[in-house]
Amino acid sequence: MSSALVDSNGTPATSTLSPPVAQFFIPATASLQERRPRTLKHGDTFAVFDHNGDALSGPGSPEGLFHRDTRYLSHLSLMINGKRPMLLSSTLRDDNATLTCDLTNPDLFDDKGKLTLAHDLIHLRRTRFLWETRCYERLTVKNYDERPQQVRIEIVFAADFADLFEVRGTVRARKGRLLPAVIETDSIVLSYLGLDERKRATRLSFDPAPDTLAGDLAAYDLLLAPHETRSLFIEIGCDHAEAREPNHLSFFLALRDARRALRSSSSRAASIATSNEIFNEVARRSVSDLYMLMTETPEGPYPYAGIPWFSTVFGRDALITALETLWLDPQIARGVLGHLAANQATEFNPASDAEPGKILHEVRYGEMAELGEVPFRRYYGSIDSTPLFVMLAGEYLQRTADLATLETILPNIEAALTWIDEYGDRDSDGFVEYGRLTEEGLINQAWKDSHDSVFHADGTLAKGPIAIAEVQAYVYGAWQAAAEIFRRLGRPERAAKFLARAEGLRRAFDTSFFDEELGTYVLALDGHKHPCRVRSSNAGHALFTGIAYPERAALVARTLMGASSFCGWGVRTIPSTEPRYNPMSYHNGSIWPHDNAVIASGLARYGYRAEAARIFEGLFAASTYIDLRRLPELFCGMPRQRAQGPTFYPVACAPQAWAAAAPLSLLQSCLGLDFDPNGLQVSFSEPNPPSFLEDVTLRNLRLSNCSVDVALRRSGRQVVVEVIDRRGDIKVVATS
Repeated sequence: MSSALVDSNGTPATSTLSPPVAQFFIPATASLQERRPRTLKHGDTFAVFDHNGDALSGPGSPEGLFHRDTRYLSHLSLMINGKRPMLLSSTLRDDNATLTCDLTNPDLFDDKGKLTLAHDLIHLRRTRFLWETRCYERLTVKNYDERPQQVRIEIVFAADFADLFEVRGTVRARKGRLLPAVIETDSIVLSYLGLDERKRATRLSFDPAPDTLAGDLAAYDLLLAPHETRSLFIEIGCDHAEAREPNHLSFFLALRDARRALRSSSSRAASIATSNEIFNEVARRSVSDLYMLMTETPEGPYPYAGIPWFSTVFGRDALITALETLWLDPQIARGVLGHLAANQATEFNPASDAEPGKILHEVRYGEMAELGEVPFRRYYGSIDSTPLFVMLAGEYLQRTADLATLETILPNIEAALTWIDEYGDRDSDGFVEYGRLTEEGLINQAWKDSHDSVFHADGTLAKGPIAIAEVQAYVYGAWQAAAEIFRRLGRPERAAKFLARAEGLRRAFDTSFFDEELGTYVLALDGHKHPCRVRSSNAGHALFTGIAYPERAALVARTLMGASSFCGWGVRTIPSTEPRYNPMSYHNGSIWPHDNAVIASGLARYGYRAEAARIFEGLFAASTYIDLRRLPELFCGMPRQRAQGPTFYPVACAPQAWAAAAPLSLLQSCLGLDFDPNGLQVSFSEPNPPSFLEDVTLRNLRLSNCSVDVALRRSGRQVVVEVIDRRGDIKVVATS
């Protein structure tokens, strides 16, 4: 993923306070797929629970309540009469607003082995959500017995205040200290003083006050009449010294506000309904995950990368997510552009891989980042974020005609273009290369940033500075975007200059990167300009931006869709013919939904909509086997087998923003959907939806202050486009 914090085989590792960083690893001691956790997020706070609604601590456990890269609650478990309740069901609302866990009592015995309470007589329902740095829970306890029942409800808790990088497997030589708990009648404060001299605190408040409240336990002794229900409210606040209101009131007020906020943000998006109810579930979950991952910044909405490891600002991830969703909700792109512009590097700082004009890679707020134990406090070590920033600016302008927004960030666009020339192209050969500025930085700084993701045909790792294939494609896209921006600004001379730069890069790229024998573009050029003669999914990104000459596209498409590369679920990052191929690896043979969405967009660009539809069908088929219909960050590249689902990657994030956006992007690619804001026109060029979609209805497709609802229906070999409703002077055009 965008931080390469796992090696290619998911192998755990440790690091010290001053590592010669091989990379920062994610432990593979606890499989997220095995746990299939329930996740919630709001703003800079997220939570990972099991199906019971518990967060169970232990070695390698990713569970708990996290805020700004620190785990504020590491253990939370519910007990009835000293036993763990049995799970009935565990569901997330379709909009991800709340987690509801229904539980019941097991058979309960006294010390002499006598049955005191038969199973399934006490029902417990946990309703939980996050809002403004707090976790709210209502626990209802109902007695379904015909007799009164005395039950003891215990809530066991702990806070380790571990930095997220510790949770991910980094071992620290020194840590801060836990402070004594402060216990009041109805609340307890757990706190920690870090080595950064910052105090972090977790307040747990209870309503009504528990019968027993200790440093790790709140207990209620309830006498329940037949069919009586009691409600207990728990509020867990991060870095809040005082409770604001009684819990039963704050729960309902916060729940109202949380649902309103989700409805308000997601209402901007176009809606999707199809003839395939399973795909409708996939689309609803994709949209819900996107807006759950969205965080409001001063510059607008920004999609955080993924839960649990990457719930923060990432440049590359957000830029690609915004490109994938530009047709659906352009305000996402506007927020991403604004926030990245506001955080663009302005000076040279080797420790953070910063250079003037460079666009952000990652931001972290935890103790280890503050102390420099990891380099990601404000880190710029990605080679592709800067050209992608310019690309997105151009695409946003073409989608919206919002020149006013572009003018506000024009100095940032200029600075990014200057960075490509002065810093990106290290040796003035016309290609953009990467190489970390210190030993603590990431070794590989493209999207496949595992330490072993760039290699030669014999499997030896490439040495930098490295010119990776897709980055040249992004730079081509950036020059094209700059030309369009300056043309719209009435500066034709500069526009012509950038068009010439783009065409020059296209020729050079074809000469140096295309390999006739491979039938595709090489993976990269190493520091000696020797080609890494490896087939890879990276070549599909050349189709995405249009740098590939049309006569090359057919060969690239054929290679990408060949049996060694396309495994039935999607295009592998590396085909099975390559020496480092491992379908269980992070970047050398796995399937990444966002990568496939980008490839499909490129295939559709060159007219290969049938191939794009095959990719769409493969990822959709995979989603039918996945919990909540939620595409993860990646899954293993094992060949698709009849009547069997995909093989999961153990520590893949889910939800993940660019994976959530992948089905939405794939739909656009297959429908040939495009927008002309100046002509107020929505167009469908040679629409070819995959076979599992007979009908597709898109509502609220917006241009300026106008919008339109459109239905596409398959009729024999043709796809008929029908306008259902329109608001304003907006046109719909379809070509076959």
